[in-house]
Amino acid sequence: MTVPSLSVGRIMLRLLGLAIVALVVLAAWKRPDRALNIAMASAAESLCSGVFVSHLEEKRVFAESVASQPGLHPLLRGMKTVVDGNTITVRWHGGFEAKATYYPGYGCALPLRTPSAATLAAARALPPAPVEAPVQPGDAAMQAALAAAFVEPAQGPRRNVHAIVVLHRGQIVAERYADGFTPETPQIGYSLGKSVVHALVGILVRQHRLDTAAPAPVAAWRDAADPRHAITIDQLLRMESGLDFPEADTGFDPVSRMMFATRDMAAYAASAPLASPPGTQWEYTSGNTLIVSGIIRDTLGGGAPALLAFAHAELFKPLGMEHVLMEFDGAQSLIGSTRVYASARDWARLGQLYLDDGMAAGRRILPEGWAASAGKRTLGALYGSGFWSNVGPGNESIDGLPADAYFASGKDGQRVLIVPSDQLVIVRLGSTVDPPRYDMKGLVKLVADVRAACCKNSPTH
Repeated sequence: MTVPSLSVGRIMLRLLGLAIVALVVLAAWKRPDRALNIAMASAAESLCSGVFVSHLEEKRVFAESVASQPGLHPLLRGMKTVVDGNTITVRWHGGFEAKATYYPGYGCALPLRTPSAATLAAARALPPAPVEAPVQPGDAAMQAALAAAFVEPAQGPRRNVHAIVVLHRGQIVAERYADGFTPETPQIGYSLGKSVVHALVGILVRQHRLDTAAPAPVAAWRDAADPRHAITIDQLLRMESGLDFPEADTGFDPVSRMMFATRDMAAYAASAPLASPPGTQWEYTSGNTLIVSGIIRDTLGGGAPALLAFAHAELFKPLGMEHVLMEFDGAQSLIGSTRVYASARDWARLGQLYLDDGMAAGRRILPEGWAASAGKRTLGALYGSGFWSNVGPGNESIDGLPADAYFASGKDGQRVLIVPSDQLVIVRLGSTVDPPRYDMKGLVKLVADVRAACCKNSPTH
């Protein structure tokens, strides 16, 4: 029996048909439509934050925080933005769009996270912040240190440094701001918010309302037969929960979906299965932080209004942090992974709290040793608990930073660096789109220059 031969044309048609089917299957699995909507939501949030919260020109925010992002750059040709009152809409070729609305005293929100009237009332009930004058550097060396950090490199991504504040022995000794920024300008911290979450957990531990070594009180993990039942709050804070919840900022990964397309972030992250036993592998994911945010919400009760009152009474007011805004998801959990704003001085005051072992004006805010634990590395990674760490043995270190330095770090170069041996806190904020290090070389030079200018008599010199 002979097999009839197929013509080249028929073979090509069949191959084309198979390719089309494969593309359809891939599209159904990857859902590029969802990724495009997520991209528009990311752009809308960035524009809303910069224009309405930090009071910058739309063109500047678009250039620094949207057009420069690698994931958004290919979409610029078809992207349109419209500002209507307090709402910014971003569209791509008319088929994909997202809106972000500004609420005075609160921040920005996507439609699926519109804040309740009670939340807005609680946010607006906070006292107005005073207007402050910048502290001028006291000597030429410090002036030169700060000035150098603002200089744009001859090649590579722009730094777009917005603010630098230096605290030495608890006092502001120098600060510098880019045009459009002042000591009272709230600036988005991105993952600096994870350090705020760490502080809020610390307060609840001091009040004996949470135990970070016990199984995390997550409803979805209540069954002792569930392998996730063993995950502790400490493991969530240290990014060693073992949850299969990767963060890639592609629009397709679980964290992207959580951040821009999910109402209840904590529940969504908590639904992830385990990829490895808790406490055995380190993997950075904002899902861990949002689960902790849900635990804080449930511990306090009363939703976002209760968390606003608690955070300001127990943390921000004692520290003198007067320009803080916090945003919440649709289930009223703090979006502590990324959506906390504060002025550069406020971020410095948070760093000072950790430098002072959790004390502020003679009052204990955090448990004794809580700050030191934040700088203790996790499984040898360059990460402690809510902070990145250069302290102690590990798989790598950041050359040029002091051996006892640890720091809060956020996307686009938001940094709060703590050097206990020099009694030094340095805040550097900006829009430096240079992943994954975000001008770490520039930060190392800034730290070296500042230490040379102010800390010559420290034990490390």
